[in-house]
Amino acid sequence: AMGVESDQEIVQMIGTEEHVMAAFAPSLEECQKAQIFTQMQALKYIGNKVRRQRMWGGPKKTKMEEARELLASTILTHVLVKEFNFRAKCIYTAVMVRRVILAQGENKVDDRDYYGNKRLELAGQLLSLLFEDLFKKFNSELKKIADQVIPKQRAAQFDVVKHMRQDQITNGMVNAISTGNWSLKRFKMDRQGVTQVLSRLSYISALGMMTRISSQFEKTRKVSGPRSLQPSQWGMLCPSDTPEGEACGLVKNLALMTHITTDMEDGPIIKLASNLGVEDVNLLCGEELSYPNVFLVFLNGNILGVIRDHQKLVHTFRIMRRAGYINEFVSISTNLSDRCVYISSDGGRLCRPYIIVKKQKPAVTNKHMEELAQGYRNFEDFLHEGLVEYLDVNEENDCNIALYEHTINKDTTHLEIEPFTLLGVCAGLIPYPHHNQSPRNTYQCAMGKQAMGTIGYNQRNRIDTLMYLLAYPQKPMVKTKTIELIEFEKLPAGQNATVAVMSYSGYDIEDALVLNKASLDRGFGRCLVYKNAKCTLKRYTNQTFDKVMGPMLDAATRKPIWRHEILDADGICSPGEKVENKQVLVNKSMPTVTQMPLEGASMPQQPQYKDVPVTYKGATDSYIEKVMISSNAEDAFLIKMLLRQTRRPEIGDKFSSRHGQKGVCGLIVPQEDMPFCDTGICPDIIMNPHGFPSRMTVGKLIELLAGKAGVLDGRFHYGTAFGGSKVKDVCEDLIRHGYNYLGKDYVTSGITGEPLEAYIYFGPVYYQKLKHMVLDKMHARARGPRAVLTRQPTEGRSRDGGLRLGEMERDCLIGYGASMLLLERLMISSDAFEVDVCGQCGLLGYSGW
Repeated sequence: AMGVESDQEIVQMIGTEEHVMAAFAPSLEECQKAQIFTQMQALKYIGNKVRRQRMWGGPKKTKMEEARELLASTILTHVLVKEFNFRAKCIYTAVMVRRVILAQGENKVDDRDYYGNKRLELAGQLLSLLFEDLFKKFNSELKKIADQVIPKQRAAQFDVVKHMRQDQITNGMVNAISTGNWSLKRFKMDRQGVTQVLSRLSYISALGMMTRISSQFEKTRKVSGPRSLQPSQWGMLCPSDTPEGEACGLVKNLALMTHITTDMEDGPIIKLASNLGVEDVNLLCGEELSYPNVFLVFLNGNILGVIRDHQKLVHTFRIMRRAGYINEFVSISTNLSDRCVYISSDGGRLCRPYIIVKKQKPAVTNKHMEELAQGYRNFEDFLHEGLVEYLDVNEENDCNIALYEHTINKDTTHLEIEPFTLLGVCAGLIPYPHHNQSPRNTYQCAMGKQAMGTIGYNQRNRIDTLMYLLAYPQKPMVKTKTIELIEFEKLPAGQNATVAVMSYSGYDIEDALVLNKASLDRGFGRCLVYKNAKCTLKRYTNQTFDKVMGPMLDAATRKPIWRHEILDADGICSPGEKVENKQVLVNKSMPTVTQMPLEGASMPQQPQYKDVPVTYKGATDSYIEKVMISSNAEDAFLIKMLLRQTRRPEIGDKFSSRHGQKGVCGLIVPQEDMPFCDTGICPDIIMNPHGFPSRMTVGKLIELLAGKAGVLDGRFHYGTAFGGSKVKDVCEDLIRHGYNYLGKDYVTSGITGEPLEAYIYFGPVYYQKLKHMVLDKMHARARGPRAVLTRQPTEGRSRDGGLRLGEMERDCLIGYGASMLLLERLMISSDAFEVDVCGQCGLLGYSGW
């Protein structure tokens, strides 16, 4: 059907080896049986199998034309067909068939989850597709209107229409970006969640979101392939940073040095390849593709041609790239089992930089690094001078990469810049992650995004829906190289707490923490919660508009009533005031009639207003930080109020260290009851020792040692992955200052005044306060609102809902034999209802006759 009519030619293209021909023979026999010998017959046969695509207004097509169109545009779309010349597509199909036949032998089937053949869809590509789609629509509509309007009226009207259409394009773009639903009719593409709202909970949550990769794989199927950690992800995607639960392994994050390529011109590459001896595929008869001494050359998934000396091609290509004649992100690699050379220059490939090794010596020397530190050279210079180059996953397979300089041998081609860059942004915060059990690092990656801290230097000017800030954030005592690279210590999220690892009181079972009351008084874990309230004042079609009324005065005292106490004379709350539950923030009234009256009806003289105040709802009081009055896109007045609460840690608030060791506060103890060491230091936090044996977070133990030594020396220690300050050196620092080399202290009980029987592991650890606080989650209810339909209590804390007594709770009541409690809970408390029943006929009585 694609124009190769001779059986001999088809077999030559696919391969003339005995076993290949034997495998393909039945296909030729099938053609014989169906009596198909020419292109026309084949197209007719395919056309009868195709469901007709009805295009309104287009020219009617015969079945053969439809079949030819389908082959040209829908099947193997990436192989271009010009004027129905199917030559390149035939050869591609032949190679595919050959691969299928060979896969029955030694050749392996391609791995779908291998990261060399993955492309990450860049938002830019989607944007250009959307723009192109909208623009085509715009142009076709414009043409229609031009045909109708211009002959009849002046061109001025045409301009008006043009502007209207341009507004439609703008709205299309805005709509796609704001909702995240990209639908392109032309490509039958419907995507949800392409754009997302950047989470500004903390600096790390914003950074983590910018490096996130969501695969378009449905979450419901429990398939292990796409979720498991692929060896080809090494260095490109972070092995730790993925959510737990249903999206596990489908949402990934980039590693530190990963770069995602963008599309580039392939014209110069085709020219260069043909100059280096690649024979054009269109000039071959087809049999050359399967010769044992030639290699196929692919460019971005299309067959470019064949070459005899593939090693020379690859070698020259790389020399040219290092010299800067080819873009640094073009990759070339060989696949010996399939006997192919792959050249890639398209967008969406993952790649990362490596130092080039020549004659067992890295090309980058100390002299180069000194120049970099002094600012004489930058990273671009390293690329252009052939000292560093970018490799993608496919090309890494052709290279021999050493992790450290001392492991270089005669086969080494590249040297890793820094091994810790195999982790991403979130995992880079963890000190000594290589000493932790792997799931703990994954837990910390999720929790680091929920830690309260600083979100930016402009945080007090922002009016966010919800913003959490720590009152006294600190730099961590034990930092990592990643923390310096992302400048986390300038916008930190946590505090260095003095921790004693011991059991105390039994209120610290199951990871609960005991906090020191005096530390909380001094501001440990204190945070600010900012919320906003907003209100718009609209103008309606019948020339009425919303009003803001001044506060209502009490008749007797001539002072504002309690609900309006905080309002200014203009009816908007005044900054600095304390707001209690049910008090009014904006005393707004809206007209009862907002539609234009029907024709003939008389206009009411004075519009009637009803009160629709904006009230404050909250478990605790807030303070008004600022009030902003502006307008929105529809020119309605917009009033925004920023409300502030200062909270101190209470029982039930959640904390975690940077090792996935999360716990809630179980008890707050006065300082006089806390244990203290012989220098008189009381711990801020007492942590239960049972958190260590089963979790194996040795990194936390080392962090405490390094932090303690750092405090005594007045310096920061490093806990960078696969490196960092060594335990041996840190212990020597402790001994030098007269402390025990194990980091343990002699501790006295604050309750009895006697020394504790054991030495206690005692020192600073960086703790994060997480956004989950009791005040936001606490919920109880007696009687309250009910749903209209079922007469059962509403659901959820926000709607003041009921608490569900579920199946298991029912089982407990049955087990205790508390039958009347069971009856009350399941029958009376929820949706009991009284009706009148007729004594004679037994029907339910109802009013409304």
